[in-house]
Amino acid sequence: MAKPKAKKVAVPLNALDIKAHERFDHATFLKHASSRPGVYRMLDTEGDTLYVGKAKNLKKRLGNYFRGSGLDSKTLALVSRIHSIETTLTNSETEALLLEQTLIKEKRPPYNIMLRDDKSYPFIYLSSQDTFPRLALHRGAKKQKGEYYGPFPSASAVRESLAILQKVFRVRQCEDSYFRSRTRPCLQYQIKRCSGPCVNLTTPEDYAEDVRHSVLFLEGENDRVMEELSGKMESLAKELRFEEAGVLRDQVRDLRLIQERQYVAGEKGDVDVLALAESAGVVCVHLMMVRHGRVLGARNFFPRFALETTPEACLQAFIGRYYLSEQSQFTLPKEVICSHEPEDKATLEEGLAWVGKRRISIASKVRGHRARWLELAVTNAAHGMEGKLNSKQNMQKRFSSLGSVLNQDAAPKRLECFDISHSSGEATVASCVVFDSNGPLKSDYRKFNIEGITPGDDYAAMHQALKRRFTRLQKGEGKMPDILIIDGGLGQLAQAEEVLTTLGVEEVLLLGIAKGISRKAGQETLLLGGSHKELVLNAESPALHLLQHIRDEAHRFAITSHRQRRGKARTRSQLEEIPGVGPTKRRDLLRHFGGQQEIRRASVEDLQRVQGISRQLAESIYEHLHSA
Repeated sequence: MAKPKAKKVAVPLNALDIKAHERFDHATFLKHASSRPGVYRMLDTEGDTLYVGKAKNLKKRLGNYFRGSGLDSKTLALVSRIHSIETTLTNSETEALLLEQTLIKEKRPPYNIMLRDDKSYPFIYLSSQDTFPRLALHRGAKKQKGEYYGPFPSASAVRESLAILQKVFRVRQCEDSYFRSRTRPCLQYQIKRCSGPCVNLTTPEDYAEDVRHSVLFLEGENDRVMEELSGKMESLAKELRFEEAGVLRDQVRDLRLIQERQYVAGEKGDVDVLALAESAGVVCVHLMMVRHGRVLGARNFFPRFALETTPEACLQAFIGRYYLSEQSQFTLPKEVICSHEPEDKATLEEGLAWVGKRRISIASKVRGHRARWLELAVTNAAHGMEGKLNSKQNMQKRFSSLGSVLNQDAAPKRLECFDISHSSGEATVASCVVFDSNGPLKSDYRKFNIEGITPGDDYAAMHQALKRRFTRLQKGEGKMPDILIIDGGLGQLAQAEEVLTTLGVEEVLLLGIAKGISRKAGQETLLLGGSHKELVLNAESPALHLLQHIRDEAHRFAITSHRQRRGKARTRSQLEEIPGVGPTKRRDLLRHFGGQQEIRRASVEDLQRVQGISRQLAESIYEHLHSA
C-alpha cells in the first residue's frame, strides 16, 4: 500500500524567530525595492553574509522569500536569520550573474555553500592535441591534455559561451567516440553549427583557423577577430566568392552583437567608481569595483559628515578616509571615477600615488563604457539613499524626534506638506504630499490646478489650494493631518492660518519651513503657526531631516505636476477651446485644410464648406482664432 504524501504545513515567519523580524521590516523594504535586475546579499545581526543571489526583477524575487506559505525548511531557516538586505543594481541579468558568483567566492556565505554546488567552477576545455580539436564544458581536475579557459561563474555561462562559439566558428563539441563513428554529417552540420570535420567536409587548415579564432574570442580579443574576418571577407568579395564572404559577414555581425550586449565584461579597465547621492540628511556613497573590465563587487556607505556640505567636499573627505592608508595599497585601482569632482583633486592624486606606489588618476567627466559604469553607480547610489531614507526604523525615529521637538505627548502619525510651482505665473500647480510613520504615502498625494488668481501670486495660490483641501477633509473625503507643513515664509504661513481659522480647524498643528539666508540644507527657518515662534534645530536633528524630506518631496511633486500641466497646455490645439467643436469636427477641419495654420487663414465662407460646420459655428471659429 502506497504511503500517503505528507502535506506541507505553512509555518509563519515569526514562528521561527520573532525578534529577527522585529528588526527587519521586510514589508517596508519591499515597498521601496527596485524592479531592475541585480544582486542581493542577506545579512545577519553581525553583518555577515548569509546568502547571495541574483534576480531579473529584484522586487519580485525578494518578495518570494516573505510569502505566507510554500517555503521549504531551509529557506525558512535562512529567512529567520535575516537582519538586513543589501542590493546592487546591474544593467542586465548576465552582469548580475557574474557579480553574484564573484561575491559567492569572496564571501563564502553558508546558505550558498549548502544549497549550491560551487566547490568546482566550470571551464571551457579545448582538446588541442587532436587534428580536429573539440570544445566542451569541463568541471573538476584538469587531467586531460589540452587548454582550459575560465573559470566561469556557472555552467550556464559556459553553455552560453559554447553556443556562441558553435554558431560563429562551427568548432565541433561532440564526444570523441561519436566523432570517430560518423559516416555522414550530423544535424549540427545541417543547421550550420559545425563544419563537418568528421566526414572531411572541411580541411585541417580551415578548421585550425576556426579554432584559432575561438581561442582569441575566449581570450577577449574580439576586435582582433573581427578585424581579421572583415579583411578576409573583403578579399573574398573582390575574388567574387560571395557565398564564402557571406559566411564571414554573418560571423562579424554576430560578434559585433555579442560585444554590444556585454560591454561591462568586454571593456578593459581597473577602476573604482564612486557615486554620491544626498537628500534630507542622508548621504549614500556607492563604490563599484571594476577589474579587467568586469564588475567584481559593489557596496553602499552611509558616512556622516560634520563640516562637508557639498557633494564635492564629501567625496574629497570620503576618498581620503577610504584609500589613504597602508592597508589600501593592494586594492587601489588604476583610476577612480567620481560622480562629482573632489574639491582638491590634485592633492588627492598625489596622496593616492604615494600609497599605491604608482600614478592613480581621478576623473569625473568620462565617456563610452566608463560613462556607463558611472551611470550605473549613480543609479545604485540613489537607490541606496532612497532605501535608507524610507526605512521604517529611520522614519519612526524621525517622527518620534519631531514629536519631542514640538513638545507633543506622542509622535505625530500623519504629516501633510504643501508647495506651489509655476513658470512666471503660467500653469500654477499646488502639491500636497502625505507622510505617515512608514514614509511617503503616495496613494494620498494630491495636486491642485490653480485658476482665477493673479499670475505669480503664490499667497493666493496657497490660499486656494488649502481651502479646497480642508473643505474636502471636513466633508470626510480623507484623513485630517496631525501637522500641516507649509513650504514658505510668513506670507504663506499667514494664508494657512486664515484658511484654518475660517473653516474652524483647530486640531491641526501648523508649521512653516523656509530656506534660510544661505539657502543651504540644514539652515532652514522653522516657524510655528499662531505664535510665529522660530524653531532652531541642529543640522543633525532627525526631526529636521524629516521636515527636509517631506519639503523636498512636495517640491518634487509640485514641479513634476506643473511641467505636466504646462506641457499639456502648450501642445493643446486652439480648436479644443472652441464651444461646439468636438473631436469629429476637429478631425474634419484638419483633413479639409491640412493643418491649423490653413484653418486660421480660412474665411468664414471657407469654413462653411466643411461638412457639419454651420454659418454660426464658422463665425464662432473665425472669431476665436483671430481674437487669440
